[in-house]
Amino acid sequence: MKSIREIYKIGKGPSSSHTMGPERAAKVFLERYPQAESFRVTLYGSLSKTGVGHGTDRVLLDTLGPQRTKVVFSQEEWEGMHPNTLAFSAFVGDLEIGQMQVESIGGGDIRICGQPAAPMSEEVYVEHSFAEIAYFCRWRYIQRLSDYVELNEGPEIWPFLMEVWQVMKSAIDAGLSKTGVLPGGLNVQRKAKYLIEQVPEADIPALKEFQMIAAYAYAVAEENADNGTVVTAPTCGACGVLPAVLKYAQVTRGFSDEEVCRGLAAAGIIGNLTKTNASISGAECGCQAEIGTACSMAAAALAELYKQNLDQVEYAAEVAMEHHLGLTCDPICGLVQIPCIERNAVAAVRAMNACNLSYFLTGSRNISYDMVCRAMKETGVNLDHRFRETSEGGLAKLYNRKGHQHR
Repeated sequence: MKSIREIYKIGKGPSSSHTMGPERAAKVFLERYPQAESFRVTLYGSLSKTGVGHGTDRVLLDTLGPQRTKVVFSQEEWEGMHPNTLAFSAFVGDLEIGQMQVESIGGGDIRICGQPAAPMSEEVYVEHSFAEIAYFCRWRYIQRLSDYVELNEGPEIWPFLMEVWQVMKSAIDAGLSKTGVLPGGLNVQRKAKYLIEQVPEADIPALKEFQMIAAYAYAVAEENADNGTVVTAPTCGACGVLPAVLKYAQVTRGFSDEEVCRGLAAAGIIGNLTKTNASISGAECGCQAEIGTACSMAAAALAELYKQNLDQVEYAAEVAMEHHLGLTCDPICGLVQIPCIERNAVAAVRAMNACNLSYFLTGSRNISYDMVCRAMKETGVNLDHRFRETSEGGLAKLYNRKGHQHR
């Protein structure tokens, strides 16, 4: 597996696959053809169907130059095509001087078609499943997943994770400080500040816990929807789940920033395993691949913070993913707002519950994380395309039936 640095990417929202990935691809193409006078970029699949709402055309125009770039939203369906495919063309006058086909595979990563895969030397982890990791850790008497990360990544991983955590906290603070309407035309009000400022009539600890976690998750997800700076965890659309539970744990339990980074390390392994063996792309496997993975990462991070053993960390991640199986991706008007923002809050609370279950019931489990990860991929690839980030089914379709149109 690659470094967990590939899971955590700092950048602008609202979508890792629809904005961060295409921006990265456009920069590569621009470097290849600096002499080009004009460009054409054709978007296919989910990029075409939800690219306007996600800002794909905006980021491509900004990167390549708005006066010399044409973005085409194709309705053509290719057999075997990745659902997030871009086709670049470069021109001098009317003469086409170069082409490049790219797949935006989730989490801001891209795959250039026809280009050899990255060499094995870029692999950081020999193990490719949780079972292999657990076996290795027991053989080496490694008690904590974060120690396994340091062994493979080296001590320099900690400054990187500290930077990631600082950006996550900044996103929470920014989101909690703002009010108003999010861009895009849905008139979605920011709710994080309102949530955190409420004073429940009854002093119920469970209600206060929910209020704090939900407010933190809303804060980050709203920053993402407003094109703010966030960290993919594992994607932009699911970026609020992990920061919310880590912030809550730090505020209520007094964990230091260094301890929180250990939680981030464990979460990174879970995200890495899912990305390697299944998918973190909503266009490929539905929202279960994004929110489900984020919930698993958050549950594992909490278990690591609470110094649970490897079996408990795995069980927390497994429970979190298992109960997101089949979750569709149907963003209204192609915007990362409804139901995306609310899902971040719900998944953050579910991560807390999954971690609590792992504390009590790990010894009785029958399902491994590797198994539920494979089930997620099988479920995702068999989802109807309308429920994989195309805005053609579910909530997106019903919303439009009411007379509302994409803006």
